[in-house]
Amino acid sequence: MTSLVLYTNPMSRGRIARWMLEEVGVPYEVKVVAYGPQMKSPDYLAINPMGKVPALQHGDNVVTECAAIIAYLADVFPEANLAPKTEAERAAYYRWMFFAAGPLEAAVTNRSLGVVIPDDKRGMVGYGSYEKVIDTIETALSKTAYIAGDRFTGADVYVGSHLMWGMQFGMLEKRPAFQAYVASLMQRPGHRRAAELNEALAAAQQSG
Repeated sequence: MTSLVLYTNPMSRGRIARWMLEEVGVPYEVKVVAYGPQMKSPDYLAINPMGKVPALQHGDNVVTECAAIIAYLADVFPEANLAPKTEAERAAYYRWMFFAAGPLEAAVTNRSLGVVIPDDKRGMVGYGSYEKVIDTIETALSKTAYIAGDRFTGADVYVGSHLMWGMQFGMLEKRPAFQAYVASLMQRPGHRRAAELNEALAAAQQSG
C-alpha cells in the first residue's frame, strides 16, 4: 500500500484530517510541523506553499485544504464507505461540503473578527449574512440524521468539525440542531480515537 503521511499540528485544522484518517482506518504516518520557522521553511513550503497545515502526502500526490483531503480519502479508499453512493447523496455531499468551506467558514470567521458587512454590500460576499448562513445549515440538519442523508459520510467530518469548533470557542450559536448533530458525531469511535491521539500529541509537545 502506498504510504500516507499527514503533516499536522495538534492545535490546527489538522485535527479534521486526522479524524477522517481514523474513519478511513488505513495506516498513516504523522509528521508534526511547528508553528513559526518550521512551517515556513523551504522543506515544508515544498509540500504546501501556503505554509499551513494540514497537508496529506499519498505517494507522489499532495493534497491540501481539509475539504479536499476528506473528499480525496473518501474516493481513494471506497471500502470505508465514506463517499456518496447515489445521485441524491452526491448532490448533498458536495453541496454542504463546499457550503462549509465557503459561506459557513467565511461568515463565522468574519463575525469573530468583528467584520460587519453593510446591508447594501451583502451581494458582494458569498455568504450574504451570518444569520442566513446559520439558518440555512440548521434547516438542512433538521431534515436528515446526517448532512448528506441517512448515513455518515466524509461530509459529516467536515461540516461537523466546523460546528464543533464554532460552538466550543463561542463563534457559533449553540442551537439545539447543532448540539444534537455534534453529540452524535462525537460518539463515533473514529472521532474518539482522533481526539485522544491529538490530545496526547499536544501534551507531548507541551512537556517537550
